[in-house]
Amino acid sequence: MKLKQRVVLLAILLVIFIFTKVFLIDNLDTSAANREDQRAFHRMMASLRVELDPRLDHTLQSPWEIAAQWVVPREVYPEETPELGAVMHAMATKKIIKADVGYKGTQLKALLILEGGQKVVFKPKRYARDYVVEGEPYAGYDRHNAEVAAFHLDRILGFRRAPLVIGRFVNLRTEIKPVATEQLLSTFLTLGNSTCFYGKCYYCRETEPACADGDTMEGSVTLWLPDVWPLQKHRHPWGRTYREGKLARWEYDESYCDAVKKTSPYDSGPRLLDIIDTAVFDYLIGNADRHHYESFQDDEGASMLILLDNAKSFGNPSLDERSILAPLYQCCIIRVSTWNRLNYLKNGVLKSALKTAMSHDPISPVLSDPHLDAMDQRLLSILATVKQCTDQFGPDIVLVEDRMTLSHL
Repeated sequence: MKLKQRVVLLAILLVIFIFTKVFLIDNLDTSAANREDQRAFHRMMASLRVELDPRLDHTLQSPWEIAAQWVVPREVYPEETPELGAVMHAMATKKIIKADVGYKGTQLKALLILEGGQKVVFKPKRYARDYVVEGEPYAGYDRHNAEVAAFHLDRILGFRRAPLVIGRFVNLRTEIKPVATEQLLSTFLTLGNSTCFYGKCYYCRETEPACADGDTMEGSVTLWLPDVWPLQKHRHPWGRTYREGKLARWEYDESYCDAVKKTSPYDSGPRLLDIIDTAVFDYLIGNADRHHYESFQDDEGASMLILLDNAKSFGNPSLDERSILAPLYQCCIIRVSTWNRLNYLKNGVLKSALKTAMSHDPISPVLSDPHLDAMDQRLLSILATVKQCTDQFGPDIVLVEDRMTLSHL
């Protein structure tokens, strides 16, 4: 064999070797990642039911100290949380030592301080479980039970970006009024045999108070994030105008995602994929009201999109507001880990998992069956949307590998 032929043959063999090696490594990496996703799913399913147990073994820390140490730039709480039951038990039972009007916002809430100095946000019950909110997808009062359900969905999806939430019954006469500030106390009134309050907020009115059942009010309690993690507010790129007859650009420009990708912080880092995850999350719960979102300050786009304020969800189980998925079907990208988790949850697994996760809650049952059934149906719509994207662009473009090592040291 001539020297030139040998050189050509060696070059061909070298190319085949390189491509074979790259292909095998890629497939091995993908296979290993998929196996880890499956293991993570099984770990989640095994730890769904949270027993509300006040005991904290092997530590002298308070529940509040433990929860504060969980928070890192990409997670509010870690995957392994043996102390979760103790923290949530404390949220549901610790003595209220101060009550004030809620922070800025459009909806009624109260800011409570629990024994040990922990701040929580209390959202009162406004609707019965089977009440259907008609009208626009963002219509109606906040739903306290939606906050509880959204937190557990966050656990099930493996995002871990929502603050801890639990249901709680409070006695307005004996637990709130004696420790209420003058500003909050001035909004209390009695209607019939029920104690009510209307608080201070943009839409708060004396004519539209939240009323207890006698003196006992059902609500949700959201754990305040540690002050060492100040929040930064961002306008959601797929936010609505909330003005009749005026559309946002994304509502008429199908190439809108291309413009978003050229804008910081969506031009690099994890933020755009967080937006996609959030669209999936919001579509499942029927939340069309995420006009802004929060991340941690000075994060340069590396912090997670924090899943705060989910109470405009679970209003109408018959309404599937497809526009919530606009970031997904316009950008046609999604994390491989999110895609895998969604597939593990089909065939009724999502409904079953969420019912199990919420079964421990003091205000259980948290959701009516129509809302749970609606989530299973919406999941199928998400999977179909991703399939349309992969059919058009191919899975290598649509399914994005984006896994971050998270530290809780």
